[in-house]
Amino acid sequence: MLELDSISCGYDAFRAVHGLSLILREGEITGLLGANGAGKSSTLMCVAGHVALQEGRILLNGEDISRLPVARRVHAGIAIAPEGRRLFKDLSVEDNLRIGGLIHPAADFRRDRDRVLDLFPRLAERLPLPAGNLSGGEQQMLAIARALMARPRLIMIDELSLGLMPKVIDLCYQALERLRSEGLAVLLVEQNTERALAVADHICVLESGRTVWTGSAAQARGDATLASAYLGLH
Repeated sequence: MLELDSISCGYDAFRAVHGLSLILREGEITGLLGANGAGKSSTLMCVAGHVALQEGRILLNGEDISRLPVARRVHAGIAIAPEGRRLFKDLSVEDNLRIGGLIHPAADFRRDRDRVLDLFPRLAERLPLPAGNLSGGEQQMLAIARALMARPRLIMIDELSLGLMPKVIDLCYQALERLRSEGLAVLLVEQNTERALAVADHICVLESGRTVWTGSAAQARGDATLASAYLGLH
C-alpha cells in the first residue's frame, strides 16, 4: 500500500531522516522503533505531508504522492494520530469526531461515529464532554478514533502508549489488532518496544535518522544484539 523509496526529510537545512526505504502492506502493522531523536515522528509527519520531503519518493498504491498537500493525502486515505494527541480540547468528544470526518458527507457522520465508538466504547459515554476533560487514555482513544473518522487505508499512530495505564494500553492494542483484521495498514511509533514487538508484523529500527535494522517482529525478538543495543531489551 505504501512505499517509502529512499526518503530523506527534515526541517529547513536540518535532515532528520536519511534515505529510509520501507514497504507497508494492507492488513499489517509495521513498528517504527528507536530512541528519542531517531527520526520516527519526522517520518510519520513527512508521510502525512507536514514535514518537507528532501529526497526520495512516497508512493501510495503505486502513485507518487510526494508533492501532494496534506488535505489531498487525507482524501487519498492517509490519517495520523500524532504525538501529543493534539485534540481540540475545548470542543466536545463528538465535535472532535465530527472534525475528523469532515471530508465525508455530513449524512455519513452517525454511521462513521458509531463504527469508531464500537472500537472504543468508553468514548460513547463521553460524547458531550470537552475533550480536555478526558483522562490521558481516553484522549489517546479519541485521537485514534478521530483519525479513523476519515476512513483511512493507512493509519499512523505516534507514541501510542506514552503515559498510559497498562489497562488502557491493552484496549488500544486490541483496537490495533482489530484494525489490522479489517485490512488497514498501520504504521506505529512506540517507545514500549515489548508491546510493539508483540503486535507488529514488521519492524524498522532507526538511529540518528538512519535505518539500522529491518525485518519481521519474530526476527527482531530473536536477535539478542538488536534487542540489547537498540531496543532496550535484555
